[in-house]
Amino acid sequence: MSILWDRDVTAGDRYGFVLGTGLVRVDSAAALTRALSADPGEELVVVGPDIDIDAACGLTEGLRIDHASVGVILLRRRLDVTVLGQALRAGVREVVAHDDLTALAEAVTRSRELSFKLRGASGSVARAEGKVVTVFSAKGGVGKTTFSTNLGAYLASVGHRTLVVDLDLEFGDVGISLQMLPQATMVDVVKMSGHLDEQGLASAVTKHSSGLEAVCAPAEPGEAERIPAATVAELIRVARQVYDFVIIDTPPAFTEHVLTAFDLSDALVLIATLDIPALKNLRLTLDTLDLLGSPREIRHIVLNRSDAKVGLRAEDVTSSIKQDIAVMVPSSTDVPASINRGVAIVLDEPRHPVSLALKQLADDYLRHVQTDAPAPTAHTRGRLLPWGGRR
Repeated sequence: MSILWDRDVTAGDRYGFVLGTGLVRVDSAAALTRALSADPGEELVVVGPDIDIDAACGLTEGLRIDHASVGVILLRRRLDVTVLGQALRAGVREVVAHDDLTALAEAVTRSRELSFKLRGASGSVARAEGKVVTVFSAKGGVGKTTFSTNLGAYLASVGHRTLVVDLDLEFGDVGISLQMLPQATMVDVVKMSGHLDEQGLASAVTKHSSGLEAVCAPAEPGEAERIPAATVAELIRVARQVYDFVIIDTPPAFTEHVLTAFDLSDALVLIATLDIPALKNLRLTLDTLDLLGSPREIRHIVLNRSDAKVGLRAEDVTSSIKQDIAVMVPSSTDVPASINRGVAIVLDEPRHPVSLALKQLADDYLRHVQTDAPAPTAHTRGRLLPWGGRR
């Protein structure tokens, strides 16, 4: 729930999309104080653009003492240095233009995150954050979605609550790979932007028989344009509070969505095959990650179809990328067969050589990964060659 202090009776309709269906509008400081007393768990107050600045700041100063974790966002019709200075001195977290709903949504997300941390610091017991693993590839047809779904299914089968997020928003195949029929997709997550919580996330996931859960890509490619990167960030941050593992399946480009996933990842699984184009693009991927400030220690190189007789060897890969290969996965026609049946080979044939390699990746490199790696500090935009095909 959020509280909107605004005398305009239509304000709830105007800001409801951003602030959520549980929005409570009050028309006075006294009513706002009563609303906060009625709901001690409230963490957000938005002050309308026509509320007097002195009254808004006075309220905020009081909240800093009585409700320290409650964030105040001030809406103004005109932003100027005087207003900004007065508001920030009073403890207002952000000042936003009243007609900029995108900026308001982002401010709401940041404020809720800060409130969560403050509540944790005040003595409440917070659940340990889950681990975010992004699976990425620089060439089509190398098995990215197969890796994402099988890793997720295996982790779920051994008792970890696991979510796969399909960030290939135009042509994602996570759902069809496991024969899941999603009733909700990433488009439904957008509707909850700025106020996404555990309950809202649960309404957007599709469950697999293995126990794995997934947020699937939109049914229509054109819907991808409706999904902002800020929503992806909010989804990942909420998901890691709920799940032990969040596996991110990605599209064939360094989109804003992918960059966001990189920023929030504890581990990167980078897949390559024994061919020159794949090695070239893996090298470019590693160079780009260096530019983004991504820690090298969180990157795990996986060589798929490692036994293919194509004139290149694993040693050629390590020489080219100057980094060790974490896991080598053999070729097998059983993998496309499992995809066509809509099953995870790691569960359907647990002793298969491919399954054993996938389990090794999960057990040796993902299940014990730390979640305190430094986050990248900059974004560099660029195109990456297509990827995301199957074995």
